[in-house]
Amino acid sequence: MNETTSPPAGMPVMGLFERHLTLWVALCIVAGIALGQWLPGAFRAIGAMEVARVNLPVAVLVWLMIVPMLLKIDFGALRQVRAHWKGIGVTVFVNWAVKPFSMALLGALFVGHLFAPYLPADQIGSYIAGLIILAAAPCTAMVFVWSRLCGGEPHFTLSQVALNDVIMVFAFAPVVGLLLGGAAIAVPWATLVLSVLLYVAAPVVAAQWWRRRVLQAGGKAALARLLATLHPVSLAALLATLVLLFGFQGERILAQPLVIALLAVPIVIQVYFNSALAYLLNRRLGVAHCVAAPSALIGASNFFELAVAAAIGLFGLGSGAALATVVGVLVEVPVMLSVVRIVNATRGWYERRPGVVRCVCVESGA
Repeated sequence: MNETTSPPAGMPVMGLFERHLTLWVALCIVAGIALGQWLPGAFRAIGAMEVARVNLPVAVLVWLMIVPMLLKIDFGALRQVRAHWKGIGVTVFVNWAVKPFSMALLGALFVGHLFAPYLPADQIGSYIAGLIILAAAPCTAMVFVWSRLCGGEPHFTLSQVALNDVIMVFAFAPVVGLLLGGAAIAVPWATLVLSVLLYVAAPVVAAQWWRRRVLQAGGKAALARLLATLHPVSLAALLATLVLLFGFQGERILAQPLVIALLAVPIVIQVYFNSALAYLLNRRLGVAHCVAAPSALIGASNFFELAVAAAIGLFGLGSGAALATVVGVLVEVPVMLSVVRIVNATRGWYERRPGVVRCVCVESGA
């Protein structure tokens, strides 16, 4: 395999904010709950700003989160899919044939049965729905960070993310609808399709049009400057969305503070299960470690911005589904960093298997 010495333009290293994202989410929980108690009228007014069941303030915030991330994606990278077809095949299999279904099973087991006595009975179905929505959205942005930290092959990561975005446009709604129906949860198909169009298809088209214009006008340097400018906007939009969600969820969380911890259990289990499955499948196929490591991470992480938006659109700002997707944000960074450490620590073991391809990869930053 060819040597790779530097990632493509736009592939970031983990910044201070991302390293402490869990802390920021925890602060948003406190701020949201407090503001929800102090300003209930303001939150009711925000919740009422809807058109066709789409909350307009949240829709704006989600676009501010998603579009800067999609600007990093070069769909021309799809030409590189053949070069890493085994690793990409494993990741697509785990993302779309395993992860949503394993999460539906874990949600039914833990939330529907084991933890049911400790959760609000009227929200159990909504919690399961949120977990399913979370698992059906493969990560788009943070995987660039995880790939960099594990010395991943950057062109594999870029082509895999581009392919996942294309698949998501067509597969997200059918997979979510199938699993919600299987869990005996009413599927608002019109709202689900609208969510895909509004939060996947339209941002992809808008971001690619914008990316092309910027590259034509100023090249990669101009794109890098734009991404640097938009990065804090995207993070601020994420934090504002979380404050809104916890403002609406405040009373329920105060009444049952164990809810967040209980919802985190199936999320953590599915991350470790799916990352291990992708990692071991790649090893069995003889895939190089610098492809297998990001494959495992992409196979396990979630596009929580899309999941949050879809859950709000389908079930509302104050729903258990919205809360369940936000718990995914809370656990994402510490759990994924632990997976990064595992794949880095086991590289020697991984490469001892006969037939595994060796490659000289980007040095790990973890």
